[in-house]
Amino acid sequence: MHPNRQVNVNTESVDNYLKAILALSGPEERSVSSTALAQHLGVAPASITNMLQKLASAQPSYVEYEKRRGVRLSPQGKRRALEVLRHHRLIETFLYNVLDYPIEEVHEEAERLEHFISERFEERISAKLGHPKFDPHGHCIPTIDGRMPKQASKPLTSLEQDGSFVVDSVADQDAILLKRLKAHGISPGTRIQVTKRSPQELSLLAGRPLRVLRLSRALADAVRVRSAE
Repeated sequence: MHPNRQVNVNTESVDNYLKAILALSGPEERSVSSTALAQHLGVAPASITNMLQKLASAQPSYVEYEKRRGVRLSPQGKRRALEVLRHHRLIETFLYNVLDYPIEEVHEEAERLEHFISERFEERISAKLGHPKFDPHGHCIPTIDGRMPKQASKPLTSLEQDGSFVVDSVADQDAILLKRLKAHGISPGTRIQVTKRSPQELSLLAGRPLRVLRLSRALADAVRVRSAE
């Protein structure tokens, strides 16, 4: 590989790779396997390897990559991934709060627009919205200086005991699943009481007046919660 190979970081494909690595590496910033990345992006493994080699050989490089040891974002790659993620979540918030888009539609619209807005346009959106800290799904919006606040939440399916919780965030990539959660009244900020857990479903009390909800494991896995205390 040529040491001075250039990669256009503004291309949609590169942005999507960087954002996917950021999502899969988690708060611990662990290495991401090519297999996990291929499954996340729906791309053939050979294409994954080719792109990672390009990103690693760019100047400056966007990833640290070894074929059998996975990939991590370099400082440059992490900055770009957080910048695109900030664009995405601000656009989602603008679509939802200002243009009244249904919550299940904002993710796809933001996916199309996130690569193309200028920094000036991004800042105008942020100011218009009052510099929000969370998007409509409850996810933190990266700060303008490239920091990602941490959220102390866990998947609803990982709870080891019943009790009272607050919905912290919901997964944003499956529109059908989001519609079903909305139909159940499950959204960020909803207070719930977990009353029963089984391998197939969770039983909850939620809403005003309280009503019994039964969520399948697939639905519950899309919900992150924090303690209500």
